[in-house]
Amino acid sequence: MTRLGLETDIVDRAVYENTVRRFRDARIVLPTFAELSDPETLPAAVVQDLAGVDPDARDARNLFRVHWHNDRTRRSRVAVPDHVVLPASLTGVRAPIVVALGDRFPMIGAHKVLAAYGCLAPRVITGQFDPTAHRAVWPSTGNYCRGGVAISRIMGCHGVAVLPEGMSQERFRWLERWVVEPADIIRTPGSESNVKEIYDKCAELERDPANIIFNQFCEFGNYLAHYSATGRALERIVEALRPARKDLRVRAFVSATGSAGTLGAGDYLKDRYGLRNVAVEALECPTLLYNGFGEHNIQGIGDKHVPLIHNVMNTDVVLAVSDRATDALSLLFNSDTGRGYLRDRRAVPQPVVDALGSFGLSSICNVLAAAKTARYFDLGEADVVLTVATDGAELYETEWTKVERTRFGGRFDLVNAGEVFAQHLLGASTDHVLELTARDRARIFNLGYYTWVEQQGVSIEEFTARRDQRFWIGLRAHLSVWDDLIREFNRRVAAAS
Repeated sequence: MTRLGLETDIVDRAVYENTVRRFRDARIVLPTFAELSDPETLPAAVVQDLAGVDPDARDARNLFRVHWHNDRTRRSRVAVPDHVVLPASLTGVRAPIVVALGDRFPMIGAHKVLAAYGCLAPRVITGQFDPTAHRAVWPSTGNYCRGGVAISRIMGCHGVAVLPEGMSQERFRWLERWVVEPADIIRTPGSESNVKEIYDKCAELERDPANIIFNQFCEFGNYLAHYSATGRALERIVEALRPARKDLRVRAFVSATGSAGTLGAGDYLKDRYGLRNVAVEALECPTLLYNGFGEHNIQGIGDKHVPLIHNVMNTDVVLAVSDRATDALSLLFNSDTGRGYLRDRRAVPQPVVDALGSFGLSSICNVLAAAKTARYFDLGEADVVLTVATDGAELYETEWTKVERTRFGGRFDLVNAGEVFAQHLLGASTDHVLELTARDRARIFNLGYYTWVEQQGVSIEEFTARRDQRFWIGLRAHLSVWDDLIREFNRRVAAAS
């Protein structure tokens, strides 16, 4: 299970000791997964030291900001993660949709930096990754490669981003500022749904033993980081809402599939609230729904396969959202005309309008899917649907320009705003929604065989073990073991200094 990130013992003692020396020289200390899940437990000295650190700096102290509890400035900590409750005036459904804001994370303004830490830290503390000899390769269709490059850089490691050439220009501009050298940005053919091309490039890179591939689609550290940190963050939001909503019922957690890491939070929440786990994909590439294929522009939810870390047998609903909707709503939410329309014509409260800048394309997808879920199950005012805004709108300004030019003749006016709102929010239908039966789950689970066993070399035993919920429950023990290893690693770093 080494390549799946599930080691709990020191694999190579020489690499381990070399890494301790490197971290000592760079004065790098690692946070535990428990601390990132509950930042109130961070040592006072760490919090005080962090106060003067720029959240966008290449500073290892920003590791202690890789959690959901940063405020709007990302400099200070809040007790309840920043979120917005979307009202019926915006969503068109009675059920409140609660959205945790991922643009509060440091360095990349997206929650994928948490997944990257969840993958790299276990390799470091078990002597599998040598920052003086290895390169960390981060395959991604969205923000994961940015998170990987950021975490690598501040941990004194060499990070390499692999992503499709068709992704937003803002992503590439950010990477150009953070990589060690231009060659560390590797562009593969296609766009959002071209995951296989990324895998092929990584297979080529892996022939060099200096390259360690951190494949988010099969690294269980991704799943576990979200199970613990994202799951608990959403739980705190729910409990903070309860005093004002005595009859509150948590009915669903909704997330685009992507790497399926964020869906791990749904497993945590399902244990606590008995909610439905809803997995979302692009209608233009409906792999889970229809075994389909295609291309789309909901950047951040790569598809055409079933991630190894997707707990399919604990998923209750699969639904699809069109990129025509997310593209158009991105312009509505982020243009002066669109925001004015929402505020003045639809009576959307100003604080909610202001929060729309925290919604990137995949975030809008999650919100639309949450509204479809509420409409499909006829949820009422006391029925809460939870989701996350994975990143903010600042990554997509060039995409707005494209949409305005190609779909609205270069000028987005009030009539366009009304049409977009009516079609994609008020008029959102409940088509392309599937409540999963046992047979449906088995079909989706089996679809993963072709990627992971036939193409990626996962053993049939490792693959089929994931059918049983005892496998997923057993994974959770890794968190406390890794935390013990992190504490020991930090002690050795301090003792060597």
